Amino acid sequence: MIHILLAFGTALLVSILSFPALIKVAYLKRLIDEPGEARKLHFRRIPTIGGIIIFAGTLFAYLLWYPFEEMTDVTQMGRALKDFQYIGATMIILFFIGIKDDIIGTAPVKKLAGHLIVAFILVIMGDIRITSMHGIFGVYDLPEWGGIFLSILSYTVIVNAINLIDGIDGLAAGIGVIAAGAMGSWFFLAGADEHAVLAFALAGSLLGFLIYNFSPAKIFMGDSGSLTIGLVLSVLAIKLIEYPTENVPNELLGISKPVFAMAALAYPLIDTLRIFVYRIIRGTSPFAADKNHIHHRLLELGFGHRKAVLLVYVSSIFIVLLSTSIHEAPGIVLIVTALVALVISQIPGVLVLIKNRKKVKA
Repeated sequence: MIHILLAFGTALLVSILSFPALIKVAYLKRLIDEPGEARKLHFRRIPTIGGIIIFAGTLFAYLLWYPFEEMTDVTQMGRALKDFQYIGATMIILFFIGIKDDIIGTAPVKKLAGHLIVAFILVIMGDIRITSMHGIFGVYDLPEWGGIFLSILSYTVIVNAINLIDGIDGLAAGIGVIAAGAMGSWFFLAGADEHAVLAFALAGSLLGFLIYNFSPAKIFMGDSGSLTIGLVLSVLAIKLIEYPTENVPNELLGISKPVFAMAALAYPLIDTLRIFVYRIIRGTSPFAADKNHIHHRLLELGFGHRKAVLLVYVSSIFIVLLSTSIHEAPGIVLIVTALVALVISQIPGVLVLIKNRKKVKA
């Protein structure tokens, strides 16, 4: 317990104390995002390198407070060292890919190569992979190739989903706090302090960042931040899904691990799926930037950045709580949770259509 609190507090303190100096340096070195593009929602120059402190705060607290001394079993210690090694290594790789993109830009091919390297290190070398669906639709153990494919897909989708929702002040960071806090709490209750430390280190650094990123934002996280968040959350999700059932306490046994992990990430996953389907239907590239995300719809309805992100926070917390309150077969829990999340995600779009039709009639 003490390691978790110290990791959270350390990361939070690093963020709060470091961001003012980073903001000053960013303006001096002109590491800023200029307004002007049609899809940009800010009207002044804002630094874009907040990911430096998110990365540094998370990694520093994780390294400092990892609970090695609490591990007495040799096998557990070996697994912990392996996780520690590969998670740290991949965080560093993605951070440098992101910071290069934030400062001078990175070719898509090089970013793809970086993601493939990270996926290889995590899934193949680190053996951080999904091996079972734990009874969802009657599926349990996966073949080795299926587990590798699903794990790489999960990592890729989560990292890119976090990157895609980073569109308005406080959104990606707030969702990161909620997801990391939810999974970190699960790990704490399950007695997996080593994973809870990572989760709350990320939550602490993001909470400190939110002080400067909540509307009106003084700094953006950039790709260095969103890639760090996506990587850590993907690792936590896989670790939660794969946590040994025999080690799960009774109060958590009724919660489907895969559904809970997906519920914690419901907003970025649903918004990414929604936007990809929308673009394909319109005949455009799924990767083409536009202003059709859920947060854009909320802004069209007249909500400011603050009210929009608060609505998203509340709906995200509701979906997490919903996934823990239904004690049925995992497949049923997944269907119910996914349907509720989908319905909530469509409400802003429907309201925008109604609003636009009323304008036309008027």
